[in-house]
Amino acid sequence: MSDLNDDSQVLIVTSASPQSALFIEYVSEKTKCSVTGLEPGSPKVAQTLRDYSLALFDASALDERDIGHVQQAVADGAKTVFAGFNIPNEDEALRLLDVLYLQGIFYKTDQLDLLCKGILCLLNGDFWMSRHLMTRLVRLYRQQRTNTYRPACGLTQRELEILAMLGSGETNMNIAKQLFISEHTVKSHLYNIFRKIEVKNRTQAINWAKDHLGAPPPQVMWRRRRTEARAV
Repeated sequence: MSDLNDDSQVLIVTSASPQSALFIEYVSEKTKCSVTGLEPGSPKVAQTLRDYSLALFDASALDERDIGHVQQAVADGAKTVFAGFNIPNEDEALRLLDVLYLQGIFYKTDQLDLLCKGILCLLNGDFWMSRHLMTRLVRLYRQQRTNTYRPACGLTQRELEILAMLGSGETNMNIAKQLFISEHTVKSHLYNIFRKIEVKNRTQAINWAKDHLGAPPPQVMWRRRRTEARAV
């Protein structure tokens, strides 16, 4: 393992508590890095995210605003490495990998020493996740590569995502909220979708999605569960 840059800075996004304060102090001591803690959804996350070498998000306190900040940072070419911790299981890890562009996965059961070891690996440019999870990712990638409907109909990734959400019964308003876009943008995407798959209305589009897309992709199911959880 190569030596770390002395300027390495780590951001931990988790709810403020005495336990999280001790956790941040422990990580700083063990990794010899400057570690900052911020509350989920804090405006400072968006303002300073790109300033950190590594950003760790607490999966048990994840805020959808932070998901949008990460996605925007990636789109802008930020060099920050993203990782998640307190992840309950591998299925949830797969969903978070898709929406947060994670390079590191830490489960609830991971010991603190192992987490610190993983942080150092991530700061050195490596990935940190189990071999079994990597195998599942490769299989998912291969499945996506074999999909024939996408090149045939010319849908973009965003259009496929919106179409899958439409097939799951989401309204334009819900789609807009979950994708952090306006309803007008959703309507524009739907217009393009209808044109490309040659349908005239939502019902026909939903039937097309059921025939060609099958189950909604992981990120759609994750967002849908988050919406349902908030409604309870």
